[in-house]
Amino acid sequence: MVGAGIFALLGEASAISGSAVYISFIIGGIIALFSGYSLGKLGARFPSAGGIVEYLSQAYGIGFFTGTMSIMLFFSAIVSLSLIAKAFGNYAVTFLPDGASQLWHHFFSIGVVILFVVINLEGAKDVAIWERLTVAIKFIVLSILSITGIIYLNPSLLSPDYYPPSSDVLFSLAITFFAFEGFRVITNTAEDMPDPAKTLPRAIMTAIGLVMVLYVAIAFAVFGNLSTEKIIAAKDFALAEAALPIFGQAGFTVVAITALVATASAINANLYAVTNVTYQLAKDGELPAIFEEPIAHSREGLVISGVLIIILSLLFDLSEIAAIGSISILFIHAVTHIGHLKIISETGASYWAVLLAALLSLLAMALALIYVSQTSNQVIMILAGFVIVAAITEISLQKIAKREVKPRIS
Repeated sequence: MVGAGIFALLGEASAISGSAVYISFIIGGIIALFSGYSLGKLGARFPSAGGIVEYLSQAYGIGFFTGTMSIMLFFSAIVSLSLIAKAFGNYAVTFLPDGASQLWHHFFSIGVVILFVVINLEGAKDVAIWERLTVAIKFIVLSILSITGIIYLNPSLLSPDYYPPSSDVLFSLAITFFAFEGFRVITNTAEDMPDPAKTLPRAIMTAIGLVMVLYVAIAFAVFGNLSTEKIIAAKDFALAEAALPIFGQAGFTVVAITALVATASAINANLYAVTNVTYQLAKDGELPAIFEEPIAHSREGLVISGVLIIILSLLFDLSEIAAIGSISILFIHAVTHIGHLKIISETGASYWAVLLAALLSLLAMALALIYVSQTSNQVIMILAGFVIVAAITEISLQKIAKREVKPRIS
């Protein structure tokens, strides 16, 4: 979770909700906790590398609706990864001299995707080793930044007098929820867990809780030491900029390096998850069979996904990608939670907690849609395009499958 969301989008979120962004992180965290509860219960009952794809199949059966939603999930995962790749590029270019070509940004963004496609081709063992290392690094650095920043914060900068209207704080969920979205990836590791029924729900809820505390602490540290105007001005690398008044240039460098590690870590983990998703989709006939073909210690879907991530990272900016990713994943979460209600007797989950997960996801999605409709018609068009392409893809694959079924000869 602690990847592009907090490193790249803190500045974008502050442009909407100002120094009250911590409230948006709290609300986003609460929504994530309810969603995490629902997904954890589903994962405990139906442990599968497909994660949400498997849960949709269990709730709605394998057919047009499940197929379309599953392809939408794949699209949203690719969009999210393209944002993380762009975030890596944003921080990487801060190490170059002023006036360096913008082509370097694309070079770094593309290069990190290629690097981790290669790493993931070696299998889950290397993925896990890298993740343990990077999680330790980013949590240590961000904890130090948060604690020190809170110690030296200027209370006047956090005064409610400077807060924007309450509606703006809610609208910023279009961006801040993305900072939590990575918890979904945990469900894709269920098949590799020795005891998923016990481990998966605990892992999801613990991870969301820790990250929520960390994000709120970071928000206080950053906005307690820098004015909102300065944060917005340096929005592509806001966390590194916030380290300047506290630790000087050395702090800027350390946080920027940590951002590179964190975004690289997020790319690594999400590539692993999206490969499992595409394998499950291909196995169910919801994506072309090439996605499940083996290559090295992984699947062809990993390479195809890598190419799509690179293309999207070249087409859209950070705020557009965040909005597209957040809205689409909130919709899929809501659909999954509603489906969970149909099979809740099998999972043993609380009906009211799952219902609340669905309602909160729909509410956050509606708020995000209202905001982007006021700021960017392009995002609405892209979201509509995703749904249309997903539906057409599903219809086409169903027709191909029917043609491939040969009539029995008596």
